[in-house]
Amino acid sequence: MKKYSLLLLMSACLSSAFGQADTTRHVPGKTDTTLHAPVKADTSMHISGKADTSLQATAKKDTIICTSIANNGKVWAAIYQQRAAEYKALCFQAYNMARLRVDMIWTHYHMKPYAIVTDLDETLLDNSPYNAKRALNNLDYDAETWKQWTAQAVCDTVPGAPSFLKYAASKGITIFYITNRAEDEREGTLKNLKLYGLPNADNAHLLLKKNTLSKEARRQDVLKTHIIILLCGDNLADFDALYDGTPSEENRMVTTQKLMTQFGSRYIIIPNPSYDDWEKALFNYQKLSNAEKDSIIKAKVKVAD
Repeated sequence: MKKYSLLLLMSACLSSAFGQADTTRHVPGKTDTTLHAPVKADTSMHISGKADTSLQATAKKDTIICTSIANNGKVWAAIYQQRAAEYKALCFQAYNMARLRVDMIWTHYHMKPYAIVTDLDETLLDNSPYNAKRALNNLDYDAETWKQWTAQAVCDTVPGAPSFLKYAASKGITIFYITNRAEDEREGTLKNLKLYGLPNADNAHLLLKKNTLSKEARRQDVLKTHIIILLCGDNLADFDALYDGTPSEENRMVTTQKLMTQFGSRYIIIPNPSYDDWEKALFNYQKLSNAEKDSIIKAKVKVAD
């Protein structure tokens, strides 16, 4: 009888959020299937993407974890990133456009060498297993567990990204990796990049966070020696200093309208529904509880009559 009641409670708990999470979370290694050079699948992801048994273990203790709306949404975002062909198609679309831009530009006369600046997380490296594990346990991002994850150097790649960067490098274009990973993540980050034989995967071209989250100073450092022809990212602050700081949702929309011609031309953006500045702006850059986040989501989401 106790076991039957527990199952009912688990069912009610999961149905209280927006959708039910698939806790199997088997993550196949992604292979870049563009018409260009294929990228080796990271088979180690089969290990890091194992089924999360925390819910079963918790159930044995008669304690049920209910994910908040916010974290349940992150589970759905993670499984979309891992399993949806549509997500791969969007990434291929972005990097195929980037390849076209390289073909149009690289033969032009230039006084300085050309460069491409790319972000790492959710632009080149896929962290969805980490995001899913935190969300399934109703936990937010945590710097300590994040660094444990990046130290493993087992991130898979975003579809289309490695073959594009290798193609650009074959044209003599230098790749700079500008990321807000911390200095103590350097070793694991370089190891992860080298796993896929990515170009310019060395200390000189990996520009980590220093004293600020803004990437503008690092972009300016690249501009001292190179002409940046493309910037690739999943967050708008990866592209322009106008997005730095804590701009409101409305200001971010206004700036995006102002820069609309740059997207697909100089700015190549990759979809990331899991996290980043769009989420921070939604919550007005405040540190909130899950209940407070859920309240804001309910107040802001458009719901049919």
